Amino acid sequence: MARLVHKTTARRAELFDQLVELFLSEGFAHLTLDQISARLHCSKSTLYTVAAGKEDLVRAVTVHFFRAATDAVESAVAAEAAPTRRVAVYLEAVGDQLTAASRQFMEDLAESVSASQVYEKNTSIAADRVRALIVEGVDSGAFRRVHASFVADAAAATMVRIQQRAVYRATGLDDASAYRELAALITDGITA
Repeated sequence: MARLVHKTTARRAELFDQLVELFLSEGFAHLTLDQISARLHCSKSTLYTVAAGKEDLVRAVTVHFFRAATDAVESAVAAEAAPTRRVAVYLEAVGDQLTAASRQFMEDLAESVSASQVYEKNTSIAADRVRALIVEGVDSGAFRRVHASFVADAAAATMVRIQQRAVYRATGLDDASAYRELAALITDGITA
């Protein structure tokens, strides 16, 4: 029985990884469940074991993507000891994770209610994490005495604009590049 559960769990994880890859490269709004199952060489009923319908599938895949991205970002931050680099490493790692996302995926993400809610929630969590990293840097003396909550709030506002595609429309920067620019702006502005 345990072997069957492991096999099912492994297949489900593999399916999610394939879905993430497909969605990131092509977007998802134009795909039907029939097309998705054909592309992934699985039955439509297999997709229904993951989600009740397409919108649920989009939400589940988006959650899976952001969980994996969060793990990768936190691993990058954990590997960096210098407080002066941790904020930049965090934001750059977010940018790195978004690099795989096609413009179509980002557009579809912005248009999907459930997927954009997931992105919005993750943006809020990321903003809180940036705030904590700034406070850590200020407290250690690595950053000049700045109002950490203000800097973090400014970063959060920009992160929300990135998530809502406003930065892309205003500057042409994709989300990954915008996060890298934000990292440089913040760290250059608060470094002692």
